[in-house]
Order: sequence, then C-alpha cells, then structure tokens
Amino acid sequence: MVKVSVIGATGYAGAELMRLLVSHKEVNIVHAVSKSFAGKQLSAVYPSFLSSDYLLEEMDIGIIAKDSDIVFTCLPHGASASVVPALLEGGARVIDLSGDFRYRDAKVYETWYKQTHTAQEWLGKSVYGMPEIYREHIAATALVGNPGCYTTCGILALYPLLKNGVIEPKGIIIDAKSGASGAGRSEKLANAFCEVNESVKAYGVGTHRHTSEIEQELTFAANDTVVVSFTPHLLPIKRGIISTIYATPKDGIVETDIKEAYTMYKDEPFVQVFDGALPEIKHVTGSNNCAIGYVLDKRAGCLVIVSCLDNLIKGAAGQAVQNMNILCGFDETEGLNLTGWYL
Repeated sequence: MVKVSVIGATGYAGAELMRLLVSHKEVNIVHAVSKSFAGKQLSAVYPSFLSSDYLLEEMDIGIIAKDSDIVFTCLPHGASASVVPALLEGGARVIDLSGDFRYRDAKVYETWYKQTHTAQEWLGKSVYGMPEIYREHIAATALVGNPGCYTTCGILALYPLLKNGVIEPKGIIIDAKSGASGAGRSEKLANAFCEVNESVKAYGVGTHRHTSEIEQELTFAANDTVVVSFTPHLLPIKRGIISTIYATPKDGIVETDIKEAYTMYKDEPFVQVFDGALPEIKHVTGSNNCAIGYVLDKRAGCLVIVSCLDNLIKGAAGQAVQNMNILCGFDETEGLNLTGWYL
C-alpha cells in the first residue's frame, strides 16, 4: 500500500481525485487537506462521500511529508510553488495539479501567469505528466507537473502528427469547449447557472494560459517552433471537453499517413483513435479516456481533428492517478478502468 495525501481536497479536481483514490486498491489516504473546510468531514461538503468519509485537516507540511509517500497538490497557481519544495525536501514525491511545475522555462510561466515563479530551481527536475509521451521520465522523478485539461485534449490530438511530420507547425487552430467545472468551484458570477445556461461563450481569446503549455510540448514534438491559435469556450454542461482542431497537411500527405502517425497510441490504454468516425463528449465523460477522430478535407486542404475527454478525469484527477501508478510501479490502469457515462 502507498500512503497518499491530498492538499486541496474540496475543489472539483481534488474531490474527483479523492473519489478515485477511495476505490484504488493500492492506496491508503492519510491526510485530506482543505483550508476552507478544515475540521469538517468531507461528506459535509460532498455528501457523496458519506460511505467513505474523511476528516478535513489544516495543512501541516512537515507532518504531511513525513506521513506520505505521494502528495497530490490541488492548489491555485502560485500556491503550489510555495509548498511543493518543502514536501519534496521532507521526502515525499509530489504530483502537482497546478501550472507551477509544467514549464521548462520560468520566463514563459511568468509571462503567461503574470507572477514570479518562487521555486524555479525545481523546474529542471519536474517532469511533464503526460504518460503517453513521458512515461519513462515520470517513473524516475519525484515531481510531476500534471497537465491541464485543455492542454491534454489538444496535445494528445496533435503530438503524433507533428512528431511524424504530417502537418505544418504553423497555422494550427484549436477551437475548444469545456463544461463549467473546468472553471473550478469558486463563486463567480460568470459561472452562475443563469449566466451559463442556454448559451456558449468564448473567453481568454489569445491570452489563455494553456496556450503556452500546448506550444511548449508541440514545439518539442515538431522540433520546430509551433504557435497555435487557441480559443476556449464555456459550455452549459458540467464536465467534458471537445476540441475541434484545424491544421494544414504537408504536401503529399494522404489518409494512410495520418493513420500511421496515430499508431503511436495503439498500445495506450486511455487513448482511442476513431476510424472513420468522430468522438463526442458523452463518449468519454466519467472515464480517463481521450478519444480522437479526424477528417482530411481535401477540398479545403485542411486536416480537421476532433478530440474529447473528461476535464476532471483525464484532464486532471484521473491523469494524476495514472501518474501515481507509474511512479509507484502499479498497473497503470489501476483505479481507472472506468467506462464512460453515455447517459
């Protein structure tokens, strides 16, 4: 058994993580931390935990590090950088769900997040937690920067195509749409029911932080500078992301080249590439899966890729558990063999 703690257990991603960990046969949850609800039972915040309850605690880094093999930090950007180094120095391994340890270059982080990175010395030691790309590096690290939801959806769709030279690295457009849980549990007027229901709106146009994360990883795949136009939208649903991506095929590319590039995922348990069909959000909601489909529009000279995942699972908590499984040498699918909620 591995001893696990969750810091930030009452946000949407933290609560989803707790739900997955409760049923993981190799996990013993030793600390569930919540600044807002310390002293209360988790079931007082989420009654769905009545059958598997935990007392929510104040954060004591020394005790958590001493008691834990793995610590998940589900904290706001900037807050993680202030606590993760102490956890690592205390002997725990950390999977961070914020953006603080996803970057190779602190200047990129500071440009997009508009704040100083206070733990830059750890950026060279952290591993970007996308198992399909960095599995061997994840297994050997003590610090994983768990990718964001929009980034996972976009990177998994585009990485094989850029790595294999199927598409041009310029002119990529990612039109992404997410359920409201992607904005977190905080009380914001823009996320209230009457503001969201019966509408779809774009936000963060040209400025969304995940743009930099996507470009970092795709530039590595292409071995060339990749600049994407990324526009997220808010859907009037609870969870799920669908990204419709437009890219220019290189000269001479045919459908068999695209299909061959995606064989990169043929043995991946949580990526499904559709053959002749396109995925929908309902195909992946409730699962740790990312489903990808594509159409080569020869008339327009455009490759259209559709990628879908559950933003709270493969886009956050599920991917974090997948990373934990790799770190600990467990079966990578343990606790994650979840069939999607079609209804």
